[in-house]
Amino acid sequence: SEPLAWAPVSAQAASLLEEAADLLVLHRDFAAAVERCEAGCDSLGPGTGPGPESSAEVKCSLCVVGIQALAEMNRWREVLSWVLQYYHVPEHLPPKVLELCILLYSKVREPQVMLEVGSSWLRDQSNKSLPEYSSLLELYLLHVLLPLGRFEGAEELVRNCDVFDSEQQLAFLGTICESRCQWTQQEEMRSAAEEQPDATTETVLGVLSQKLLTMLTLLRRALRSMSSHFYLLPYKKMLLATFLLYLVVVRLDPASPTSLPFIYKLVQLFRQAWAAVFSPIHRPPIQD
Repeated sequence: SEPLAWAPVSAQAASLLEEAADLLVLHRDFAAAVERCEAGCDSLGPGTGPGPESSAEVKCSLCVVGIQALAEMNRWREVLSWVLQYYHVPEHLPPKVLELCILLYSKVREPQVMLEVGSSWLRDQSNKSLPEYSSLLELYLLHVLLPLGRFEGAEELVRNCDVFDSEQQLAFLGTICESRCQWTQQEEMRSAAEEQPDATTETVLGVLSQKLLTMLTLLRRALRSMSSHFYLLPYKKMLLATFLLYLVVVRLDPASPTSLPFIYKLVQLFRQAWAAVFSPIHRPPIQD
């Protein structure tokens, strides 16, 4: 890394910045780079209050290196809270740090994280005088508001912005209108895609229902065919008698008065089953 020429500045913070940059770029030791950045920011003291401009630059550079190291470790969710512990409020974030945060959360498709932070920074009067204000406003517009569908807020922001001339305002309003149309088309396509599986499901259920009815019809015919031949078996009476004897003797106590109603119901149910299975033409006589 190039030697630091800032002065006056904390020698410890400058040295830690060099170490962190080397660990990030050369050694790819991202955890150690974050530790050096934290130590460097702590050495500069809390806040951004009045002080040497070079100290603010070193602190900003430490945060930039730390953000990159956290992103390399896939710890991007910690970036905003990690930065705010050194700047405390969004309005005090340096433009470079804010830009990096917006781009990072846009890349990971989490632009809502920067919604309130970017709005607070852009509303601050002291930030409006910065040369980076217009570029950050455009970045916030394209990478935060429009991806979130905040079209009304984007139009209001452009119309109330003093840093844009009339041509720039018209250009941005045209971009917002185009993005709104694309958003509407995507919503319609998404709704159509959600309705299509329902129609497909109904079609599949209809086919399955038809197949089930066909199977039941075939099963009914098979049962009728079996019942027409079942009475011809010579041992049918023996099987039925054995089954009734098993129910009465094993499962019930014939001597018990409480068993008589159940035996009577069992006989009635057997008669009904016999009448349902065998056709009147082949039904053999049943005696009590």
